[in-house]
Amino acid sequence: MLDKLTLVKARYDELTALMADPAVAADHIRVAQYAQERAEIEPVVEVFGRYKAVGEELQETQLMLGEDLDPDMEEMVRQELAALEAERVRLEQELQAMLLPKDPRDERNVIMEIRAGAGGDEAGLFAADLFRMYSRYAENQGWKTGMLSAHGTGIGGFKEVVFEVRGKGAFSRLKFESGVHRVQRVPVTESSGRIHTSTATVAVLPEVDEVDVQINPSDVEMEVYISSGPGGQHMQKNATAVRLIHKPTGVVVSCESERSQTQNRRRAMSVLRARLYEAEQQKQFEEIDAARRSQVGSGERSEKIRTYNFPQNRVTDHRIGLTSYQLGSVLDGDLDEFVEALTAHTQAEQLEHEGVT
Repeated sequence: MLDKLTLVKARYDELTALMADPAVAADHIRVAQYAQERAEIEPVVEVFGRYKAVGEELQETQLMLGEDLDPDMEEMVRQELAALEAERVRLEQELQAMLLPKDPRDERNVIMEIRAGAGGDEAGLFAADLFRMYSRYAENQGWKTGMLSAHGTGIGGFKEVVFEVRGKGAFSRLKFESGVHRVQRVPVTESSGRIHTSTATVAVLPEVDEVDVQINPSDVEMEVYISSGPGGQHMQKNATAVRLIHKPTGVVVSCESERSQTQNRRRAMSVLRARLYEAEQQKQFEEIDAARRSQVGSGERSEKIRTYNFPQNRVTDHRIGLTSYQLGSVLDGDLDEFVEALTAHTQAEQLEHEGVT
């Protein structure tokens, strides 16, 4: 690990020198490239600097134990040594995580799809709760959201809702949300007060560039229709909504959020590329590991990544065994505890498999 970190530090110094070179400064494109690379490795260099400083301080403090110290002073030195050792271990773990290969999709915008699963109308209401939760989380992160398509249930729920989240690092923070989410509560539609279990599926797709997925225009059939608007004077009278059908795979994508057919087609193509890219990624993963399950499962109650239990005010992520008793805050968009724990868990698994040393 130290050899890798030394190389990173050397490259950082090299980039700093290049950017200060008058011959390079005149080339704005090269300066921008160097600045971006330097910014990407700067956090590693900063932590590495703290790691080395703590190591030096640790050595100096250890030398003090060889001096003639009174008992109280010796105890203070030993406490300081323990604190420094703990800090060095923490920084080492942080550096190991930083050296792990980055998911190239982490900085991308995402397309999220939420669908009601088992549970009838209550599942649709839960899908609406999840949509609000992610919308609030995106707002807390300073990201922007945009509706792509929605099919309501008539009582405030969603059969399906597709929306985009645009912001730096959106995929890195939301990718762990893919899967089946389960809710346990007394539905507003239940008169006897019985607790019901319902589900909704969530898919998180990274936005894909055209160069990443090539789609033959002849493979796509486009249908246009009049989008469902709020009614009254705002009701769409022209066929601006777009439905794309990818004939080789049967994937169907709809978009009706924009006022022009061209804009809706462009957004629908973005969703189609993301779905096809994810399907190809899934195929590759399954070839590597035939036992790996698909991203969202079937929506059955038994397949779940997280449970939202209203009677106990509890949210449990079953992948890592993390439970929070702040259900209201979580549904209001406070997901950081789960995101950070899942990130740490994934990094630990990567370290175990890749053996960063």
